[in-house]
Amino acid sequence: MDTQEGTFPLIISVDDHTVEPPDVWQSRLPRKYQDTGPRIVRAPLREMSFLGGRFAPVMGSPGEDGPTGDWWIYEDLHRPLTRLDTAVGYSRDEIRLEVITYQQMRAGSYDVPERLADMDVNHVQSALCFPTFPRFCGQTFTEAKDRELALLCVQAYNDWMVEEWCGPLARGRLIPLTLIPLWDARLAAAEVRRNAARGVRAVAFSEIPPHLGLPSVHTDDWDPFLAACDETGTVVAMHIGSSSRMPSTSADAPPAVGSTITFANCCFSMVDWLMSGKFERFPNLKVMYAEGQIGWIPYILERADVVWEENRAWGGVADKVTRPPSELFAGHVYGCFFDDAFGLRNLDAIGLGNVLYETDYPHSDSTWPTSREVGEAQMGHLDADVVERIVRGNAIDLLGLTPEGLWGGPR
Repeated sequence: MDTQEGTFPLIISVDDHTVEPPDVWQSRLPRKYQDTGPRIVRAPLREMSFLGGRFAPVMGSPGEDGPTGDWWIYEDLHRPLTRLDTAVGYSRDEIRLEVITYQQMRAGSYDVPERLADMDVNHVQSALCFPTFPRFCGQTFTEAKDRELALLCVQAYNDWMVEEWCGPLARGRLIPLTLIPLWDARLAAAEVRRNAARGVRAVAFSEIPPHLGLPSVHTDDWDPFLAACDETGTVVAMHIGSSSRMPSTSADAPPAVGSTITFANCCFSMVDWLMSGKFERFPNLKVMYAEGQIGWIPYILERADVVWEENRAWGGVADKVTRPPSELFAGHVYGCFFDDAFGLRNLDAIGLGNVLYETDYPHSDSTWPTSREVGEAQMGHLDADVVERIVRGNAIDLLGLTPEGLWGGPR
């Protein structure tokens, strides 16, 4: 690299994941919900598939043959822990679609001290973590029948995230990412403000809400939520798959097809936001795309600008998008990557200030424990100050971290 005078900067990963411990909800929900709130049982697997972007597990009954795993039970939902949830520490050939127990996963997936130890191994200083059982933006609770219980579950998760996962044991190295009740924008706004008051600067949201049966960002329905984010400086964080529909091509396409085009929903989502007028209505609003990679961004910005310039009169955006989409992107949108040499070769067309680094621990795509080595190999053509911005500086600014790169807690 052009950084012989120094070492590769300590990484601030804006996309890692936590596997929630079994007691997150059982220890926080009112007693009357102990038998209906999320809880873990051990049971056999009857069948499981992941085709056409759809994950379909079926839990067996006690005594049935089949591999045994730990399952989250919540209302009618039976969701197993799988090797894809926590694959680090296993060779690529051992990572299969199979059910597992907590004892069969790396403890850093759910235990704070063990997570910090694994971060040390991977040259990672701080990390923002998306959920597992609630799914990437809390869809699990949005789909529930009992909305009173669902709201309590969202609040319980957020309390656990702030007070325990990012609590004293984390020493500022874990950065909180909270959920909202997606079914009610006013309740969502209240939850954003509740968490912002204790120092939270990021909230999970769906990349394409209509896929969840929710309004699109082209409506005014989300305005109370977006106003709360705008006022509190809360970043809207969208992970691939946060619309519960991974990109695919056909019902029988193998998972490898979807895995290759995982960026597609981020691409569609970004165009939605750029053409929605929201960034002009909410000038402090920031959005980020976790695990979306960045190599595709330059062409989309070029095309969006051409459409805005030439077709805005009939394209339905002339009255709400008054600046070129590429300018809106520069001030409001962040792409996140963990392995994208092509994107890094085209950084000038994306914007140095709009790029964030991640490690995706503990998922199967994760670069752990070699995230530093991957970064050094792919950023070797960049100057040291550029690498510093990508690996940590942009994240410090966006997430309001201390100059040392740590979460400072309530303000």
